[in-house]
Amino acid sequence: MADERTRYFRRLGKLRRSARRWSVLAGGLGGATAILTPYAGIGLGDAAWAAAAGAATALAAWRWSDLRTLAAQPAPPALDPAQAAARSRARLVAAVERLPAGAGVVNEVRRARSRSALRGTTAAGPWERLDRAAATMAGMSVRLTGLAEPAVAEAAEAERSLRELASRVASVERAVRLAPADARPPLAEAHQALTGQLADGVAAYERLVVAAAGYLAEEYRPELEHPAAARLTEATDLLHGFASALAELRPAPPPLPPDTPTAQLC
Repeated sequence: MADERTRYFRRLGKLRRSARRWSVLAGGLGGATAILTPYAGIGLGDAAWAAAAGAATALAAWRWSDLRTLAAQPAPPALDPAQAAARSRARLVAAVERLPAGAGVVNEVRRARSRSALRGTTAAGPWERLDRAAATMAGMSVRLTGLAEPAVAEAAEAERSLRELASRVASVERAVRLAPADARPPLAEAHQALTGQLADGVAAYERLVVAAAGYLAEEYRPELEHPAAARLTEATDLLHGFASALAELRPAPPPLPPDTPTAQLC
């Protein structure tokens, strides 16, 4: 999609071409009216020629007026290449997210990029734990309604904060590696404090996920037997009753005479 500056000049060129086209058409119709009216006398056809010439002239005048008004406005400034690239990337991401499985693909790409950025740092391990816990929480968030909705919102905010903290830990750790010897102790101390905050935060988030799973288990655990299992048990007992009744109603075979030879029974 074009930026504001490109759209401005595109619209300016479109108005200029339209004004020229209507000017040529108005000139042609006006010339035809001026020649044909005296040649054959004034009639119904001459009125049509004159009306068409007048309409084309009015449209040409309006187009030239719109062109002058637009040309008097200053052109939008050109975009910085970085801003243009960011806008193009945002539009591409938005187009992919509108696809059926686009949102999941975009999220997976973002997680992979974050994982590669933290690779080799002490924040990689807590980030992996946070990612697994966040995926579990995302699968349960749809069913966490009612009293659990504030906890879901708090979990989403905590996840964003912890991911930002993980990136900060990785940045400070890289700075410690590049810093001179006299500047390393303060940075190392700050890095140690941030790492402790990240570990405590990830552990608290995992406990929240476990509590959410326990809430779901207690909410959906029935006190009695599941209705589907109860209906299946009743149907099984009913079929057993029918089978027993049919067996009792079936007539018994007649008794054999006492002088019947044993060979005939075989």
